[in-house]
Amino acid sequence: MKKTLKLVALLAASTIAVGIFIAPPATAKVKTTACLALDTGGVDDKSFNAAAWAGALAAKSATIAVEYLPAASSADLSINIKKFVDKNCSIIFGIGFRISGEIVKAAKANPTMKFAIVDDAGMDCNADFSVCNPVANVKPLQFSTDESSFLAGYLAAGFTKTGKVATYGGAPYPTVTIFMDGFAKGVNYYNKIKGTKVVTLGWDITNKTGEFIGDFQNSAKALQTSKNFEQQGADVIFPVAGGLGGATAQNSMASKKSVVIWVDMDGFVSAPQFKSVLLTSVMKGVGTSVTTTIYEVASGKYTGKGYLGTLANRGTQLAPYHALAKKVPSALQNEVRALAKEIRAGTVKIG
Repeated sequence: MKKTLKLVALLAASTIAVGIFIAPPATAKVKTTACLALDTGGVDDKSFNAAAWAGALAAKSATIAVEYLPAASSADLSINIKKFVDKNCSIIFGIGFRISGEIVKAAKANPTMKFAIVDDAGMDCNADFSVCNPVANVKPLQFSTDESSFLAGYLAAGFTKTGKVATYGGAPYPTVTIFMDGFAKGVNYYNKIKGTKVVTLGWDITNKTGEFIGDFQNSAKALQTSKNFEQQGADVIFPVAGGLGGATAQNSMASKKSVVIWVDMDGFVSAPQFKSVLLTSVMKGVGTSVTTTIYEVASGKYTGKGYLGTLANRGTQLAPYHALAKKVPSALQNEVRALAKEIRAGTVKIG
């Protein structure tokens, strides 16, 4: 619990630092209980679970109670949702793509209850996914992380000394590949603007295929993948694999051959032990989306209308360079800031 509270405090400080503030409801119409069914990895996973729980704690008050259930394996996902349904929670959150199907099932079986799913559309689909329909009592919380990943790719292309950068994913989920695709497109955009030929290892934009660990737990494979990228010449690595980024960062610290771009949260805050090799982080406003949704429920304003985090609304963003700021040329920093403005304005489109 002490670890969790410390992380939450750090997350809160990071949130304030980037200028995000969510006003609580003036008056909660009814006492609200927000229940989070976590994905595997624990509440201190330094990724989705931790960010979502921090967002829930930010909403906690005299009239808003929050709680979570961890999942030791995928078998726990449906069990935990059932426990929350039986408890009659005011809103039940599913944290992460993998739990979406169970959230949809529960929502259809309990149409008067409120649900939300982090990082998925929460659609009711047939067996071959040829027909998908929204579910009125499921609020999807999604993020245009290709926008901030595009910035990270541009940054990596301008930062590399070897002319090679790399990315890998935990598993080939759309919520993972959107990062990898945006990153590679950002590298290509840099090449187009600068006339360079920086190579992206680990992702093929044309065929939409890349390097994957197969899950989000195999740190040994993540470590070997990182070493393989370095052996091929990559000096900037972008792991889109939750906590497995720690294996990549540990390798970078030991080899001194590469730097790392963290994912989901500001790694400098959530994983400060790796700060010496963290170039930046591609952040999702998971906590912000959870806090906002809880306040909607408490104010009687909940709807199934989706939340989309973008660069424009700070639902996704690039973290500061922190300890490596002096190593990022000021001209490159200015270019990344200008590019972010163009993406927000719609003059540069990710596609």
